[in-house]
Amino acid sequence: MWKITIENIKIAIGSIKSQLLRTFITVFIIAIGIWALVGILAVVDALRNTMLSDYASMGANTFTISQYDAAGRMAKNKSVQVENPVITYAQAVEFKKLYNYPLSKTSLSFNAASKVEVKTDLIKSDPEISIVGCDENYLSNSGLKLSDGREFTYTDIANNHFVCVVGSDFSKKMFKNQSPIDQVISIRGYKFKIIGILKEQGSTFGNNEDQRVFIPIQIARNIFNPDQTNYTIKVALLKDGLLEKSIDQAMVTFRNVRGLTPSHQSNFGIERSDDMIRSMLKQVDTLNAAAWIIGMITVLGSSIALMNIMLVSVTERTKEIGIRKALGAKRRTIAQQFFTETIVIGQIGGVVGTLLGIATAYIMTLALHFTFAIPWGAILAAFITTLTVAIISGLYPALKASKLDPVEALRYE
Repeated sequence: MWKITIENIKIAIGSIKSQLLRTFITVFIIAIGIWALVGILAVVDALRNTMLSDYASMGANTFTISQYDAAGRMAKNKSVQVENPVITYAQAVEFKKLYNYPLSKTSLSFNAASKVEVKTDLIKSDPEISIVGCDENYLSNSGLKLSDGREFTYTDIANNHFVCVVGSDFSKKMFKNQSPIDQVISIRGYKFKIIGILKEQGSTFGNNEDQRVFIPIQIARNIFNPDQTNYTIKVALLKDGLLEKSIDQAMVTFRNVRGLTPSHQSNFGIERSDDMIRSMLKQVDTLNAAAWIIGMITVLGSSIALMNIMLVSVTERTKEIGIRKALGAKRRTIAQQFFTETIVIGQIGGVVGTLLGIATAYIMTLALHFTFAIPWGAILAAFITTLTVAIISGLYPALKASKLDPVEALRYE
């Protein structure tokens, strides 16, 4: 059995070498289908890895109180949507004072300005910097890590020290040949000393998270003071298993802050970190299903092309089949020969397509700042798909070759 299989593989390789152009076209057709399948699945897998990585850094035990929850933000442009009032600074401060759940940290923040120009004594930035006003707990509650320096302290916030923490892109562009720590920058004419540099965050929905500057919340309010400023409250739990009860207490506390009676619906949103990631992963699963559909359609075209090419090969080699049958080759041996040739070509195309798909996915993940990992699931899917395509595409041509009459085959020209 093994000797026949090895012999068939040798014959298949010989046939491939004798018809290089046809083999190249066949392999390329199969590779295109696998390329699309592996490439799309690998990018979707990288997106999932990035989300899970961001979720792990943010922490599972956090929740955010904001003007709307996720469903409210999606529906707030509809005419039936009731507009929630913004969370004012007084409400945010009162909540932080009243909310005393054990083993919790509360942070306050707001987006003070975007497209701001920041200066040093020698250089000024492009007007693309975002300014965030925050307190001493914001960075840790948001899962933001420092690559150098320190975070804000309670003293910095309480005493309105003119200090700041900057994103990685900002520090690279403004201080190319020196450490940014203890350097002074100017924002709207106010001088701030840099005390910390954040690790690289990448882009989120088109926003560069590394072009931000964080300053104490009260100073940000004094400098920018926009009308109808909306503040965000974020709470982090320092121990597992406390999230449900802490959210219940936060709901009651903030309803009291807003003066809502039991008959009134809550006019704010509370989002758990695990709810957000669960919702986003559902979207990723939808993308994954779409990737499979697109990949399978492409692979279906490849299988039809492979079957046609193998049928042409059977027709071209009719005389060869007749000679082998005249010399005693059985129907099963002839069928195995062509079937093995189809499998070999299919696997070569699968390998080429897989390598192209991984390379393409790697380049795309670099451009999109996703977390790339070798997509073993996509590779396994490519192998199984290629094998299935080869079996389906090779079965009919192999059976047709095995059923040829040797006398008629020898007459064929």
